[in-house]
Amino acid sequence: MALQAHLVELERKHKSLENELHEALIHLSTDDLQIAELKRRKLMVKDQIERLKHSADDTLH
Repeated sequence: MALQAHLVELERKHKSLENELHEALIHLSTDDLQIAELKRRKLMVKDQIERLKHSADDTLH
């Protein structure tokens, strides 16, 4: 069950980064480096989610 809780937390973090990125893109004053960093962090979290889902599938089979 700890795996599921970790997955939920990562999905929450991904959604939060998505919202933060959306807000940054709306404001024209946002630095391109800041936007790139948000995108990078969001992608890293997405990769973690996919790895966890894949490992959970492997343990079920």
